[in-house]
Amino acid sequence: MEYYIVADTKTVKGHNLGLYAIFDGHSGIDVADYLHNHLFDNILSQPDFWRNPKKAIKRAYKSTDDYILHNIVGPRGGSTAVTAIVINGKTTVIANVGDSRAILCRASDVVKQITVDHEPDNLVESKGGFVSQKPGNVPRVDGQLAMSRAFGDGGLKEHISVRPNIEIVEIHDDTKFLILASDGLWKVMSNDEVWHQIKKRGNAEEAAKTLIDKALARGSKDDISCVVVSFLSFNPSIK
Repeated sequence: MEYYIVADTKTVKGHNLGLYAIFDGHSGIDVADYLHNHLFDNILSQPDFWRNPKKAIKRAYKSTDDYILHNIVGPRGGSTAVTAIVINGKTTVIANVGDSRAILCRASDVVKQITVDHEPDNLVESKGGFVSQKPGNVPRVDGQLAMSRAFGDGGLKEHISVRPNIEIVEIHDDTKFLILASDGLWKVMSNDEVWHQIKKRGNAEEAAKTLIDKALARGSKDDISCVVVSFLSFNPSIK
């Protein structure tokens, strides 16, 4: 297992926060472990987080990655990250690097993918790297990494980025579930299929377990981790 999950609550400066994340490591667990223990603290300690959360999160991601590269790992070893901060049950700030994904589901059967899957692309080549289809017929940066953004991976840092995509989403009465999951789930299930499974169960814990079971039954070979946050009762379930 090379992944860590966060599902926590805390009060900061009078704000009630829900903190949720998946850190899916590769070539070792050290980077995911460090993110699990430090990334949210680094984000919330930014002095402008409450005024400008996007700017604060970008800075925290960059400073955290700098520390990892200089103190945690060498040229190999990294992690994806998808983080969600629910503020007072009204707003969610979601950020990601890599191919772990977050989707938001509403009662009207609207399923919105909040994050961006950072797969190898032309930007890598513009930085002097190359994208190959081997091994496994999967696009890889310099023939190694199957994503264009990640924490760590010092040997590829010239060609990949830790700049997150960030979205601020308002939570309304019809907002039902937020799902964070690693690519082991998304490779074998679509966003709509995931929502269909959750809707059939209605319970976050049952839904998370079912999603993992379905992914395994479909032959997913990657680490599969999942956080289901229910806004019906505001209770998360993790698997």
